[in-house]
Amino acid sequence: MLAEERRQHILQLLEKERRVIAKDLAELFHISIDSVRRDLTIMEDQGLLQKTYGGAIPAAAHPKVRNFPLPQALRYGDGAPHQNAISKLAATYIQKNDTVFIGGAGIHYGMLKYLPHDMPFTVVTNSLKIAESIRERVNVEAYLIGGKLRPSSGNMIDSIALEMIGKFTLDVSFITGGGISASGISTATPEGAAFTRALAESSRKKIGLAPHEKLGLKMFAMSIPIEQLDLLITDRESPEKIVRDIESRKVKVIVAGEEEPIGGNQHEVD
Repeated sequence: MLAEERRQHILQLLEKERRVIAKDLAELFHISIDSVRRDLTIMEDQGLLQKTYGGAIPAAAHPKVRNFPLPQALRYGDGAPHQNAISKLAATYIQKNDTVFIGGAGIHYGMLKYLPHDMPFTVVTNSLKIAESIRERVNVEAYLIGGKLRPSSGNMIDSIALEMIGKFTLDVSFITGGGISASGISTATPEGAAFTRALAESSRKKIGLAPHEKLGLKMFAMSIPIEQLDLLITDRESPEKIVRDIESRKVKVIVAGEEEPIGGNQHEVD
């Protein structure tokens, strides 16, 4: 197994177990504990996890860890089951002839395999990866927002992108961020936050995508208050208290995988 494959496996174990033990990893991969420690140190330097005595925990579990963007090979992987559940449910909100925004987050990429094939609609994106993935779909008209390319993600969020997104009127935007709390959606950079605000202003409906590992976190820059969302989709592992706090702000919350949303019909988001 290549080192990069091994590290991706470690991330998957962290996603599932919320903690890994160096000794167990050494036995699993048939390598020395020193090799495991080197892997964990490299991954910590990349912002992918937080080392602990004897192992590691997810980076988000440590409040002082900077929210580094995931490498594209990891950001655009298969996705964890709870993330796929959110992505799948989100895709059901796309209606015939809608114009929708799908960004460049991993959970946005997860939506692509669930997009409708039996009706026409339009996708606006600021992500090269998303644009490349949908450009040959015969039922999809695709528009790519321009601007300065971010090397880490292949997304555009600069002043040019801000100006361009303001020229569109969107039926539905799928919005996420590094942190999602009762206060709002936040991200690591002011530029990313400004782009999300411009996106929200251009959108008739705003649907938040909130995997449980993002809930309760507050990143450096606030994007939009939670009240601006018409709907928030999360998963079964989300802390109930945080979900209730968000609901108290008059935001409808749906837990992906449950038969009924909290509060009514899942497609009534007007």
